[in-house]
Amino acid sequence: MGLLDSLKAKLAPAKDKVSDLAQQHGGKVEHGLEKAARKVDEKTKGKYSDKIESGTGKAKEAIERLAHKDGGTPPPSAPPPTPPTA
Repeated sequence: MGLLDSLKAKLAPAKDKVSDLAQQHGGKVEHGLEKAARKVDEKTKGKYSDKIESGTGKAKEAIERLAHKDGGTPPPSAPPPTPPTA
């Protein structure tokens, strides 16, 4: 068994656990991401809004991929968060 095969075998239970947690608490995680993004955008006075929005979207997509390990089609993505008004 090669090194990568060995690592994959050892990490499989952790991946399953993370996937289960993402299924159970995905909404809470996404809410936390949105809240953090708003706070960072506020602190940077909107200077990095596009980058913050992009990163938040990618993080949400990753959560959705983790939550749907069964190979089913994930539900449609939520609309992107509205940037805070300055």
